[in-house]
Formats: sequence, structure tokens, C-alpha cells
Amino acid sequence: MPAGFPDFRLGNVLATSFTGTLSERHGNAVERIPTPQRLVDWLAVYGLAVDSCTTAQLDLARELRESIHAAATAAAIQAPLPASAVQVINDRSVHGRAAAVLTPEGERRWRLGSASCVEDALSVIAADAISIIAGERDGRLALCASPTCQAAFFDTSQSRTRKWCDMNTCGNRQKKARFHANRRKNPGSAE
Repeated sequence: MPAGFPDFRLGNVLATSFTGTLSERHGNAVERIPTPQRLVDWLAVYGLAVDSCTTAQLDLARELRESIHAAATAAAIQAPLPASAVQVINDRSVHGRAAAVLTPEGERRWRLGSASCVEDALSVIAADAISIIAGERDGRLALCASPTCQAAFFDTSQSRTRKWCDMNTCGNRQKKARFHANRRKNPGSAE
């Protein structure tokens, strides 16, 4: 990854990982795909390699990202899905030429159209979001407990009680903050 850009926050669920390309939404927001090339890089990490990306395609991607975030957040709190977000997700889903293929190892991969373009990759992300929001997959949508993050994530833990979008970032920060607050309250009980 080129220097000067924040690292990608990678997860196992394509759609919610995509919404994580904008993190700390309620704090100092961190844009992880600030340029068209960074979107190309992110898509490649997820097996959705495209030849190139224009500024207009980056705008489409960001619109999809925000729509997935809005719909997933609504689903997580059991609120009505925003009609405009649903429309964007549906539009992106049908505007691509991608097909699911089975690998010899028994895994599903996506094959994009012959002239791999961003719209094909976005259709895969939108289809993944639809399957999660529609409740077709085993898990539940939840919101990160970090007050500065509150990202929607897909909880597949056995108990479905995960609190953080990512334990290595949000969870760690919250636990460290709690530890330091306790030390300030009880300075002699640290060891």
C-alpha cells in the first residue's frame, strides 16, 4: 500500500468491510479510499480486480458505501430502511456484469465482466449488502459500541453479542480508555 494513505480495515464480510473504507464517522473521519487508485487497490484486496477507476466511478462507489451504511444501520436498529439507500443499492446491484464461480477448492469467487470495470465490482458489493440486510445469511447486523465509530458490522460470533466492529481498533481503544480511567480513579490499585 502506498505511503501516505491510511491502511485498509479488512474484514470477512465484503459489504460491511466496504463501509469501513470511511471510519470514525462520528469522530475525526478517516477516508480510506480518497483517490480512484485507492479504490482499485481496495477492490483487488477483495478479489475484485478492475483495470482502472475514474473520479466519477469513485463517486458511485462512495454513494454505494454510504447507502449500504445507512441501510445496514437502519437494519441493525430495526428501523425502516431509507428508500433512497435501497434505491442506490438496487441500482448498483443490477448495473454490473459479475457472476459467482466455484473454485476447485470449493470456494465462491466473483468473475467480473470481460472489461473489468468498477460498476461490475460495485454490483458484487451491492449484492452482498442485499443478502446481509435481507437476513439471508447466518449472523446479525450490529453497530460498533465505540461512540466515535458506530460502524455497522455483521456479527457471526456464536453468541451474536460482539460489541466492536474490529477488536484490534475500536475494541482496543475502548478497553485502553476504560483502563486509564480506572487508573486515574484508583491510582494505587494498578498493580
